[in-house]
Order: sequence, then C-alpha cells, then structure tokens
Amino acid sequence: MKQKINLRLAIIAILAVIATTIGTTTIYYNLFKRQVRNDLRIEAELLKNMDMLQDIYKSSDNFQTDRILKNLDDLMNDNLRITWIDIDGTVLYDNDMDASSLENHKNRPEIKAAFQTGVGEEVRKSDTLNLDTYYYAIKLENGTVVRVATEARTILSIFMSSLPFIFWLVSAIILLCIWISYLLTKQLLVPIEKMAENLDDSSQEPAYKELVPFADKIRVQHENILAAAKSRQDFTASVSHELKTPLTAISGYAELIENHMAEPNQEIYFAEQIRKNADRLVILINDIIQLSELDHREIPHDFAHIDLYETAKECVNSLCVNAKRRNIQIVFSGISCMVYAERHMIQELITNLVQNAIQYNNEGGTVIVYAGIRNDRGYLKVEDNGIGISEEMQEHVFERFYRVDKSRSRETGGTGLGLAIVKHIVEIHGASIKLDSAPGRGTRISVYF
Repeated sequence: MKQKINLRLAIIAILAVIATTIGTTTIYYNLFKRQVRNDLRIEAELLKNMDMLQDIYKSSDNFQTDRILKNLDDLMNDNLRITWIDIDGTVLYDNDMDASSLENHKNRPEIKAAFQTGVGEEVRKSDTLNLDTYYYAIKLENGTVVRVATEARTILSIFMSSLPFIFWLVSAIILLCIWISYLLTKQLLVPIEKMAENLDDSSQEPAYKELVPFADKIRVQHENILAAAKSRQDFTASVSHELKTPLTAISGYAELIENHMAEPNQEIYFAEQIRKNADRLVILINDIIQLSELDHREIPHDFAHIDLYETAKECVNSLCVNAKRRNIQIVFSGISCMVYAERHMIQELITNLVQNAIQYNNEGGTVIVYAGIRNDRGYLKVEDNGIGISEEMQEHVFERFYRVDKSRSRETGGTGLGLAIVKHIVEIHGASIKLDSAPGRGTRISVYF
C-alpha cells in the first residue's frame, strides 16, 4: 500500500512539474511576443512622427538625404531593420541590405495591410535558424510605408537552450516531491496502522473521521468472526458431549450383554436402553444435519404461497398421539392465511414448537395452537400451561443445546436443538419471533410472518 501511494504521489508530482514547466514557458513566451510587437509599434510610430522619411521623399538634395539616413541609423536600435516602401511597392531604403537589390514589397502581407488600413503586422518563421521575424508596417502621411522588423528566437529554441537547466531543476523538484510524498505517506498511514494494532480496543478512535464507519464495520466483522469461532467451538464441544452420552450408554449395556454379566430378565431392559439411546443418537444427528444445512443455506428457490392454517393443522394432527401419551390436550384454532414460505421448513418450525409445548408441559396440561392473521400479518401462536421459563433463561432458550430442564429433556429424547432450528427458519423467512413465559405459568411463543 505504501509503495502504491508513494508511486502515485510521485507520478502526480512529475506530471505537475512538467505541466507547470510547459505552461510557464508558454505564458512567458506569449508575453515576450507581445512585448516585441509593442516595441516594434512604438519604433514605427516614432519614425512616423519624426518626419525624416517624408523630408527625404520631398528633397532632391542627395547630400541632405544621406545625412538624414545616417542620423536615422544612429537613432534606431542596432537590432532593428528599417525598410521604406514607395506607393508602388518599390523599396526606397533598407538599413540592412541594398534597396536596389530587393524585390517589390507591395504583395507582402504586412505592407498590403498597411496600404489598406494604415498598419500591418506579420510574423514569419525561419525553420533553419529557429528564429521568428516580427514585422510591423505603418503608413506615412505621404502614402509611403515604413516597416520595422526584428528577429527573436522561437519557443522551441528557447526551450532547447534552457533544457539542461530545466532538466536539473525538474529532477531536483521531483526528488523533493518523492521525499515529501514518502513523509506524507508515512504520516498518513501511521494512524491507520495504529488503529489496526488496536482493533479490539473500541475506545481508540480513528485519527480520520472518514475512517470511523470503516473502523466500526471492521470491528463488528472482527467481533462477529470471533463470536462465530467461539460458537463453532462451543457447538463442537456440545456435539461431542451429546454424542458421547448415548454412545457410552450403548457401549456399556452391550458390554454387559456380551460378557453375560446380565441376568436373563435384565437383557430385555438393556436391549430397550440400547434402542432408546440409538434412537436418541439418530434424532440428534438428524437435528445437527438440519441445523448445519440451515446455517449454510441461502434463500431457497422453492418458496411458494402456502396456507399457514392448513400446514399447522397437519402438524397438530400428527402430534396428537404423542400428546395423548402424556394426557395433554391440544386445542387448535385459526383461519386460512396465505404466507410466502417453504412448506417443509414451516412444518419443521410448527412441529418443534408443539413438541416443546408437549415436552415441557405438566401431565394433564393443555397446548393451544392458533394459525391465522394478526395485524394484517401471518401469525402463529403455540401456548402451553407447563413449567414455564425464568426470565434469566429466556435469552438463552434459542441457543444450541440449551435446555430449560435438562433431566426432563433427556428423558423425553430432547436434543436441545429444536428452538435453535426454529430461530434459523424464522430468520430465513424474514419473520419475527416473540417469547412470553413465567415459571409455573407456562410459555407462549408467537411468530409473525
């Protein structure tokens, strides 16, 4: 991460320096061109206002003409070229070349513009010399045109001549920028590294407010991972313990029979205990497999609109025999209610709730089951008048392998996974579950779809 930030900051610095160099050179060159043109305009207006050329044009005295032109050369800038053009384009005077050897200038752009509008400008480039020649022409009162010109270096030649200096300057600035980017990166990442080292300490606030949501999210995920790891560890320990108990019983009873240590009348009892513990193992393994599937199952694709009332009725009917064995009455009521759910899961949910109500009820007790509509939502209620659940235990009843009455649960073949499975099914269906209970008064569990 540090290398990426350093590299990107260095690239940004290099681009910024190059862009600044090019931009600054271009701006100053444009200012330079504007100054050259302004100087030429001033020189041309000065020539016009001095009336020297007009005096020569009127005079026929060659001596006086030579004297005036000599004075003109002395007055003007040595780097300035002066060309005087007659009305027909003939060159009357040029301080740089013999006027008689020069061609007619009438079609030169700046001369043509001066004859037409009074002034004319032109810049002509010399690719061989890397020079630009600036021309400024102005029309005199007698109709002739005087043109001043000067040469200046092109932007490319200026840039090339200053390239070594620019190279060393840019190199120094780039190195400075890289060093600064290193310091900034280090300063930027120190608080993040400190936050990462103290991730478990919620009192450590991130140095940057923009990182607060990120830090909170990471901490929550970290806590969830730790909780999940602990839950998995506890689950593994609980599974091992739950499997060990019936297996130990089966192994013990089988060993007694194998070694003929049991009386003939006891063998039937031992065989019955082996069968009960084997049945308990089968139920436990089935519940573990189902819970594992629910843990890793995405939203099912076989959801459908099912009648909650009819589904509950089928489950209650299948459990009536079990209830009669314990002299418990099941009272079922409700109305037709369509919910979007997976039928098999809803059957499992209702069966587990009703079985728990039977299992933790008193002999001769009652279980009330209602399936219908409440507050415009699908509603399922399973209520009993059994042993009830204390307030401190209510927050744990949906945990895996948690039993309110461990002795009663084992006697009746309970695994402690029923309500954990119910909770998962409720979550998968986006439903909510509510528990109301008190010791000695029974328990009511409500599910809202």
